[in-house]
Amino acid sequence: MRYTGPKVRLSRRAGVPLTRKAVRYFEARPYPPGEHGRKTSRRNTGDYGMRLMEKQKLRWYYDVSERQLRRYWDLAVRKEGASGTELVSILESRLASLVLRSGLAPSIYAARQYVAHGHITVDGRKVDIPSYLVKPGQVVAVREKSRKMQPFVAAAEGIYADERTAGYLSVELPELRFTLVSKPEREQIAIPVDEQLVVEFYSR
Repeated sequence: MRYTGPKVRLSRRAGVPLTRKAVRYFEARPYPPGEHGRKTSRRNTGDYGMRLMEKQKLRWYYDVSERQLRRYWDLAVRKEGASGTELVSILESRLASLVLRSGLAPSIYAARQYVAHGHITVDGRKVDIPSYLVKPGQVVAVREKSRKMQPFVAAAEGIYADERTAGYLSVELPELRFTLVSKPEREQIAIPVDEQLVVEFYSR
């Protein structure tokens, strides 16, 4: 199942801020949640615990369920490249992930909601599946009838955009659209996860 509780709590469990909003909360409380959070030492975590936590961080960062992540792992190991690299590339190619990365949404949770509620099109057709894997060359946009909604007006003004556009995207924020120009490469993807530990977790 996907986690549906407080999002900042996940960042405190992971030990790193997983969303923009979590940054200032995490700086104020950089220890795990719960009654004994201040007394918990992450440095005492064993090898299995470290690998498990990296896998969980990857899940939480992309807001996917355990079953979905396992399915993506099975897909990654069948590809020619390094399994960890391919896994991250697949996760980054999800429609919800790209809606976030392009600056059309403030968080992965909002991006998922925008897609699920039918506000997003791919090559002119409505797609309401957040896990849809976008292919290079496909154009993603906000539906015409949704463009006057406040979140998308803000997006068009660049409110949610990163300082630098991901190298695999061509973004036209005023037009509320972007194109996936190439497969996301690991060095282009800034995520607080060591995917090699995820590989070791699944390979054990």
